[in-house]
Formats: sequence, structure tokens, C-alpha cells
Amino acid sequence: MITFAQITTAIDNYLNSVLPAPAATLVECLIIAVCVIAAYLVFAIVMIYMERKVCAAFQCRLGPTRVGFWGVLQVFADVFKMLIKEIIEIKHSDKALFNLAPFLVIMSSLITFSCLPFDKGLLVLDFNIGVFFIMAASSFGILGILLAGWSSYNKFSMIGAMRSGGQMISYELSMGLSILTLVVLSGTMQTSSIVEAQTSGWFIMKGHIPAIIAFIIYIIAGNAETNRAPFDLPEAESELTAGFHTEYSGMGFGLFYVAEFMNMFII
Repeated sequence: MITFAQITTAIDNYLNSVLPAPAATLVECLIIAVCVIAAYLVFAIVMIYMERKVCAAFQCRLGPTRVGFWGVLQVFADVFKMLIKEIIEIKHSDKALFNLAPFLVIMSSLITFSCLPFDKGLLVLDFNIGVFFIMAASSFGILGILLAGWSSYNKFSMIGAMRSGGQMISYELSMGLSILTLVVLSGTMQTSSIVEAQTSGWFIMKGHIPAIIAFIIYIIAGNAETNRAPFDLPEAESELTAGFHTEYSGMGFGLFYVAEFMNMFII
């Protein structure tokens, strides 16, 4: 059976045969970057559309129906609208940190996404300390959230950022301990090796009670990490408007929005 490892090896051999080694490495890096960003955007679009339809079904609504067949093009229309909307600069805000915050959040999400092993050869970052790296990369997104609230010069944004940061840091401890169960059962921290170790059966079946408990803790903590109900206290609309990204408009808000949905997929 053909795997992506064979395809990527063939591409690598071809580029090294027609280009010098540094140029071949540069071309490979560019190809990987384009593919990762394209996959990231596609998954984000699918997740946004799915949540709209699923939430609509929960609430006895139809969800998007007008733009495209069954509302499929609604997300693309929203992306286009965000791209052309004016980015408003808030008076008295710290402009440098205000503009930096969305990029910290999206970069944290993008780097973590690059560590996911989809198939043999179909992953970008595969370290022998992969689990540790994923937890570290996903953690610095909290800095972006705290900076967004602090630099907005808005007390509601600041309260939302403190709530969100506190909640994410708290539940990361539970997530980290539950992930350690997989590390113990597989004997490795490398993500590809953890997946391969489950070819004869999932750890949730082989690990029995400890694995089941870890799975339940991970699901609850992951739900809280991504601010999904009933853990949506940081984005309490009735008291904080929208939380830490209240003052963001245009693509600044769009980056927070995309990162939030992709973090759901990553979790």
C-alpha cells in the first residue's frame, strides 16, 4: 500500500537530483508551508460550517441556507467580508501589542496543527519529545489572549482575558496529566510512535480503567480549554460582550475566530 512517506521521499529525491541541497531544502520548506496553511484553512472552514449547522440542529433552526447549496459558501462570504472590513485602531490602546496578539494566537495554533500525525510521512514536526513540544507550543497562545485584553484599553476585554487565561492555564494541568497516561502506555513521547503503538488496539481499550479515566478528564479539560459550553465563562455575552477580542475588527477578529475553531479540531 502506498503511503505518504513514499510520496514525500520521492519528491525529496527528485528535488535533490535537480537542485543543490540548500535550494532543494528551501523549496521543500516552501511547499510544506503552503500545504500546512492550505490544510489549516480548509479544516477551519469545515469546522466553522459544521458548528453552525450542528448548533442550528440543536436549536431547531436551519443554519446557513442561502449562499451556495445548503449554505456551503456562507463561510467563504464571511471570510471575504472580514478581509475587506476596516481594522479600527482603539484610542489609547497599545498598538504594537494590540496588533501582535492575534498573530501569537494563530501561530500557536498553526505550530500545534503541524505536529498532528495524519499518516506515515504526512506530518511536519515529529520530535522524540513530540507530546512535550505540542503542550509547549499550544501554551504560548495564552500570551496572545492576555495581550489582546490588556492592550485593548477596555476593562471588559481585560476581565475576559484574565478569565480566559486563568481557565486555560488551570485546565492545561489536567490535560497534561491525562496525556501522560498515553506516554506511559506507549513508552514514547513521539506522536507518530504513539499512533503506531495503537495498531493492535486503542489505548482506551488496552489501558482499561486508567485510560478511560484519562480520556474522560481529557474530554472535559479540552472542552474547557476551547471555551465551549458550559465552560464559556470567558466569553459571557451578557456581561463581557465578547470577552478578550471585543475591540477587534476585520481580520484581527478573524484570526482569533479561526484559531479558536482549529484549536477545537486539534484538541
